[in-house]
Amino acid sequence: MSRVFWDSNLFVYLFEDRDRLGQRVAELRERMRERGDRLFTSALTLGEILVKPIQVGSHDLAARYERTLPKAATILPFSAEAAPHYARIRSGRSVRPPDAIQLACAAAAEIDLFITNDDRLSRVVVPGTHFITSLERAFL
Repeated sequence: MSRVFWDSNLFVYLFEDRDRLGQRVAELRERMRERGDRLFTSALTLGEILVKPIQVGSHDLAARYERTLPKAATILPFSAEAAPHYARIRSGRSVRPPDAIQLACAAAAEIDLFITNDDRLSRVVVPGTHFITSLERAFL
């Protein structure tokens, strides 16, 4: 069993993309279930996936996301434990603040694998998180 963190974009693909990326994420989730992996994300993810439904006035969709995400994944807060990780990640100035929050939450929770579709993040080393990879490189 592994502790796997999904960046926001994976949930967007899962919930909204009916093409190749959505299918890839659905297959990844199924494999994780078969192995007994635990899925994590941060509260920032919930905020990010709610932006579009709120922008277009789709309150039913926003409510569905608010109900569904906590059932699909453990939602980690940006906590006092994550703050020092955030500071170390941001000290290099190469990682944007939202990405640093995601990575810091994952590091504080001692995540085994962080999956994103932002390939730049796969080159970042974050103590506390064993592996960071892109969706394309993620195991199935």
